[in-house]
Amino acid sequence: MKDLDTIVESVALASAGQEYKPSAESSDMLNQALAYVQSVPYQVTLRWVEYRLLQDGTFKSKDDFLRFKGLSAKARKNFWGGWAPDTLADDTRKSIIRGQGFKSVGAWIRRVAKSGVSCNLDFWVDQPFYVEVWFEAAAMSGQFEHYTSNIVLRPFKGDASIPYKKQIAVELEQAATRYPRREIIILYFGDADPKGYQIPESAVRDIRQWCSADFHFVRAGLNPEHPALYGINENPERPGCWQWEALDDGTAAQLITSSLAPFVDAEKMAARQAEQEHAEERLLLALHNVEATW
Repeated sequence: MKDLDTIVESVALASAGQEYKPSAESSDMLNQALAYVQSVPYQVTLRWVEYRLLQDGTFKSKDDFLRFKGLSAKARKNFWGGWAPDTLADDTRKSIIRGQGFKSVGAWIRRVAKSGVSCNLDFWVDQPFYVEVWFEAAAMSGQFEHYTSNIVLRPFKGDASIPYKKQIAVELEQAATRYPRREIIILYFGDADPKGYQIPESAVRDIRQWCSADFHFVRAGLNPEHPALYGINENPERPGCWQWEALDDGTAAQLITSSLAPFVDAEKMAARQAEQEHAEERLLLALHNVEATW
C-alpha cells in the first residue's frame, strides 16, 4: 500500500493544471497576478491583487474584476501554475483553534528549554508619544503588521461596531494612565472616498465622547492629494473613489513608515528590541539546566 505522502503527491499531480487549461490570455493574467503575490513578504487578498492588475493596465473594465475572480478560483483549486488553495488570504473568516497543545508537561519543558520564552517589554515607556495605527482595509492587516512593529493596530473593516468603539475608548484611557504626560497619537489610513472619510469621523466622534483621555487624530492617507501624487487609478465600480489597496507595496510602505517617523524614536525602539532579545538569550541558557533536572 502506498504511503500517505505518495498518495497526496499523486492527487496533487493529478489536479495540477491537467483538468484546468486556461487560454493564453488568461494564463498571462494569472502569471502576472502570481508575480505580484510573490513580490511581497506577507500574504495578500484577492482584492489587493485585483488592484495591482488595475494599476498596471491589465484590467480594462469592471468586468475584468469578475472574470479574474473566477480565473483565480479555478487556478487555486486546480493547483495551476504555482497557484494553490492557500495562495491568497481570506479576509472574512479565521478559524479559532483551541484545546490543542503539548501532549505532556515534559514535552513542554523540552520545547521551552530548546526555544526559550518571549520577553515582552513595554516599548512605549521611553517614547516621546504613545502611537496607535488604525486602518480601514482590514484585509491588509498583514501589510500593516509587516511595516510596523510594537504598535497597536486597529482594523476597522467599514463602520466600527459600538462595542469595538467602546473597547478602544477604554484602552486609550488605560494608555493615558500607563503613560502619563504623554500625548496620544492616532494615525489613520483609509480609502479616499465619501465612506472612507465618514468611517473614522463617526468612530472618533463616539470614542471621544466615551473616553476621558485626550488624543490627536491624524489622517495619514489616503488624502485628497494622494491619488494624483501616487498615480492611483480610481475604483472602476465607483468613479471618483480611490482604495488603499490600489497603492503598490513600496508606496504603501513609504506612506506608513514616513507617517510614523515624526512620532516614534527609532533608536529607542531598536535599543528596547536589543534589550528584549538579550534577556531571552540569557533565560534560554538558564532553561537548559532546568530541562536537565526536571
